Amino acid sequence: MSSPTQPKFPISHKSSQSKMPGYESEASTMGGASELPKDSFDPSPYQSRPSFQRIPSQTHSTNANIFPDPENVIEADMEKGGVAPPSGPPGFNPADFPDGGLEAWLVVAGGFCALFSTFGLVNCVGVFVNYYVEGPLSNYSSSTVSWITSLQVFMMSGLNAVMGRLYDSYGPRYILYIGTLTYVFGMMMLSLSHEYYQIILSQGIVSAVGMSAVFNCATNSVMGWFFKKRAAALGIMVSGSSLGGVVLPIMMNHLIPKIGFGWTMRVLGFMFLALCGFACVTVKSRLPPRKKPFHVMEYVRPLREPTFVCIVCAAFCFFWGMFLPFNYIELQAKEQGISADIIPYLLPIINAVSIPGRILPGFLGDRLGRFNVMIFISGLSGVITLALWIPGRSTATTVVYGAVFGFASGGFISLLPAVVAQISDLRDIGTRTGIAFFFAALGALTGSPIGGAIVAEQGGKFLGLQLFCGIVMTASMVWFVAARALQAGFRITKV
Repeated sequence: MSSPTQPKFPISHKSSQSKMPGYESEASTMGGASELPKDSFDPSPYQSRPSFQRIPSQTHSTNANIFPDPENVIEADMEKGGVAPPSGPPGFNPADFPDGGLEAWLVVAGGFCALFSTFGLVNCVGVFVNYYVEGPLSNYSSSTVSWITSLQVFMMSGLNAVMGRLYDSYGPRYILYIGTLTYVFGMMMLSLSHEYYQIILSQGIVSAVGMSAVFNCATNSVMGWFFKKRAAALGIMVSGSSLGGVVLPIMMNHLIPKIGFGWTMRVLGFMFLALCGFACVTVKSRLPPRKKPFHVMEYVRPLREPTFVCIVCAAFCFFWGMFLPFNYIELQAKEQGISADIIPYLLPIINAVSIPGRILPGFLGDRLGRFNVMIFISGLSGVITLALWIPGRSTATTVVYGAVFGFASGGFISLLPAVVAQISDLRDIGTRTGIAFFFAALGALTGSPIGGAIVAEQGGKFLGLQLFCGIVMTASMVWFVAARALQAGFRITKV
């Protein structure tokens, strides 16, 4: 019996002996066959061979070639409960992250200054509400006044959905420049504002747009430099907002009676210009921007992922209640009869204790699992509100509540980007983090006005507000439990 006829091929080729470090082609991993030049044709599959011998693929542009696994990916600190995430192009694999070095820590230092200037001022919302209610906006209710600070938080956090995509496409440099100038301009306009609509425009909209740009660039840039130590690095950076929440309320309470509200805002504006200027110099992206056309599906696709939806719902619930103590603890303390000498220091106490609260959960998250730690801090925030803030009637209990709540809630801001990054492709991290913060911002926008309306309905009593605050933050814990269960079930493991 004659042997099968072999086709004739006039094209000759040579085997490529070179390989990129840490990469193997599909052919080499599946049959030991040598690599071929691009678009060449291998006649060997069509020659006679044993029927059980695998024919190597003739496609040389598969995902295995485009997104190969690095040789040392197994040695990296894998996320998702020990399961290795899909690897990507060079620069995106876990082993490619510096996780330290001068450049990386300078990014963290710049982010620290950026968060001091932006979220640090947001942590002073109680000072603003207290000043407005007793000063230029005394003819408005506390619920109406709280719309100013709620809108500011919403714009700063909610615009991350837009700023995040700009970051993915263009990088942080020019966004930081424009954001810094817009933020300082808004502060200067606030110093000239006296009417409700003027304060809404300057503080609630203009300055908040600049704050969002600076905050987003700092947060997303840090995540690109760290993998194993990501939550810890974010915690150190976000602790700047806590330090701002300690320094700025005391500074404002001392300066406003001496030089007036207008000049106090100008002093803050010049200080923020210097700090954000330092961030403009040091904050940079490790990875090049990836320009791409806009598609609405970029915002819809993440919402089809059950784990991501659970994170979004948890963020909404937590922000729904988180700013109520910041907004109302001074007013509630006055109604409770706490010493007037203690009241101006309640917010600084909350923010001072939140400094270790920002940093320690990050370190614990990298070691014990970020979802595990997030469940603990969101549950503790809700439980401590129900168990201590409501029954507490003395100065000591109010101070202790402020300290414990500051610590428990402090880690949320630093861990939220970390848990989003854990289930995301880093190339889309700006957009996906922005979506999460947008829904969180919806909670911040409506939470304080709802709380103010509850207080007004109860004739100035704060029980309903406290119950609302504790229940919604406990609900946040339930959503995080669901997000964790979708990844690893209920077994005890690092997630």
